[in-house]
Amino acid sequence: MLLEALGYEVERHPVPADRVKAAGMISVTNLIIRHRFGDGPVIALNAHGDVVPPGEGWTKDPYGAEVVSGRMYGRGVAVSKSDFSTYAFALDALKRSGLKLNGTVELHFTYDEEIGGEVGPGWILEQGLTKPDLAVSAGFSYAVVVAHNGCLHLEVEVIGKSAHAALPFTGIDALEAATHVLTALYAYRDTLKDRVSEVKGIGAPQLTVGLISGGINTNVVPDRVTFRLDRRIVPGESPEAVEAEVRQVIAAALAERPKARAEVRRILIARPLVPGEGAKTLAAVICRNASAVTGEEVQETGVPLYTDARLYAEAGVPVVLYGAGPHTIEEANGHRADENLLLSDLDTATLVIALSLRELLA
Repeated sequence: MLLEALGYEVERHPVPADRVKAAGMISVTNLIIRHRFGDGPVIALNAHGDVVPPGEGWTKDPYGAEVVSGRMYGRGVAVSKSDFSTYAFALDALKRSGLKLNGTVELHFTYDEEIGGEVGPGWILEQGLTKPDLAVSAGFSYAVVVAHNGCLHLEVEVIGKSAHAALPFTGIDALEAATHVLTALYAYRDTLKDRVSEVKGIGAPQLTVGLISGGINTNVVPDRVTFRLDRRIVPGESPEAVEAEVRQVIAAALAERPKARAEVRRILIARPLVPGEGAKTLAAVICRNASAVTGEEVQETGVPLYTDARLYAEAGVPVVLYGAGPHTIEEANGHRADENLLLSDLDTATLVIALSLRELLA
């Protein structure tokens, strides 16, 4: 409604229910806003409106958008709701400027980045609803991201056999077997620190077990334990090879507990973003404008996150990340309590995007 109040036509693209359900969501409607200045390239600006749960430890209302000393606090204010504003007002500034420009700017506002982006940018690109020549995804104001990690999510269900706790030897303890698997995975994690990526800002691959559940009651041998793991994939690694490697670690550990078995299910596989020549050209334009606006040298870099940008790259669209935020995600408390954004950084990013669009569409 706010975009329509600014005079833009907002296309609403609901994703089919079966596709949404398969992604683990209830409903998704992607928004596309297009403004054509003339013949020329199509540049897409993509930000996501979904967020992670607020978690504990907040000193401000996580959904209150409270502004204190020039900072706005709230879940998603930096990652990446702020860039709805960055991109919308950069476009609006150009629209109102009256400059003769050539090309089209599209705003892609999607809502599933935190679970992989497959029903957001992945779906609108797959459906042919957009065919941009260049793309910019949400980022921070003091670096232009040209590379990022991929990610593998696996769900591991360790299956045993329940028994009375008075006679545990008559069952198969799924938790004991799962503990053995977890120990093997953590030992494997320790070996990853030596695989440092050559790309600045990426570092080494990481592995985290983020969810675990199981058991029936205190006095029952657990028959099932389920956990989910996150394995970050650095540029240069093959996602398929990484998945095979992790599955082998799990299988080898269970081979030492032959009475238990496991079912391993892939939840997500996201490929790393690797910079191409088109992305480097786009990055150079944004770096130049950002350096002029911020008064410091803004360079291209990589980050150990994974984002929707990879989906544009997989569709053959040169893409970089740039938007509103501080020098690092830690400064913004991204995904942590008291996530915040310095509003002057929002102003900076909006100006940089407007100047960069002007240059690209001149």
